[in-house]
Amino acid sequence: MPKRRGVVAKLFYKHIENTLPKAIVVVETVYICRLTSAVMKIIKLSDYKIYLNTIALKHMYDKRLAEEFDCLICHLHEIVKYPEKIYKNKTSKSGDYCLVKKIDGFEYFCSLQSSNEDGISKIMVVTAFRVNDENYLKNYELLWSWKGGVPSS
Repeated sequence: MPKRRGVVAKLFYKHIENTLPKAIVVVETVYICRLTSAVMKIIKLSDYKIYLNTIALKHMYDKRLAEEFDCLICHLHEIVKYPEKIYKNKTSKSGDYCLVKKIDGFEYFCSLQSSNEDGISKIMVVTAFRVNDENYLKNYELLWSWKGGVPSS
């Protein structure tokens, strides 16, 4: 399989590829993207630049099926930048907001959290995964969704 491109894939190939489950990895943080103005109107966070670190990426690598993880490293930027739905995360879960986007017929979920890394406030991807149960999002509070190509709140 050819190597994927993009900042998430580069971080994966540099620090995560072929590591053993639960292995310790070098901590590196990369900038993924800036949220769109439509998403920024819904999400009230200290910054709108989104970052990912090797800790979250390693967690996803260890927990996800290979095909699911491959989709995530290829499309995480799209899930974050162009979500189709935004949910308020449950208080019992890590993260403040959840972004959901359909890719190849499956919904993918990405959790974002305010974080203080190296004394700097950043919005971090906590985790991302494919939603396999159509009822999974039922108990999350929907804040926003695209309806007919037009954002609604």
